[in-house]
Amino acid sequence: MSRTRTTDPALTGPAQGWCALSALHGRIESHIERALQAGHGLSVREFSVLDVLSRQHSGEGGHLRMNEVADAVVLSQSATTRLVNRLEDRGLLTRYLCDTDRRGIYTDVTEAGLALLAEARPTNEAALREALQEASARPELAPLVAAVESLVPTS
Repeated sequence: MSRTRTTDPALTGPAQGWCALSALHGRIESHIERALQAGHGLSVREFSVLDVLSRQHSGEGGHLRMNEVADAVVLSQSATTRLVNRLEDRGLLTRYLCDTDRRGIYTDVTEAGLALLAEARPTNEAALREALQEASARPELAPLVAAVESLVPTS
């Protein structure tokens, strides 16, 4: 089975751009996945769930429901629930009932989860930088890398 290259002359306009974007995403995700697995025993999705949940707060709208977590990490609700179950089994997350709505169940990152996330964040950042640098050497991906890098505010 042959793969369509992002420079395929049959692809034009949005199709070519989408193919390049998909290739860039795949390269970045694979690079980060290898780094997180090797260094911390985390998948990209597990890291994403821990990261999203670690940003919750106790103020108005501060806690996310499972469908909001699913949207944030771009997974189905059932896949997100299975992922949260695995992270809870590992002691990285905990769930509890909402005080104001007994039907609502919230999920928080445990101290162990926060510690693992803190250890994994530099790995994630370094792997992202490496993947972007490698991708920038490919002419069909370089404009997308430049666009991604332009989205990051400089300090």
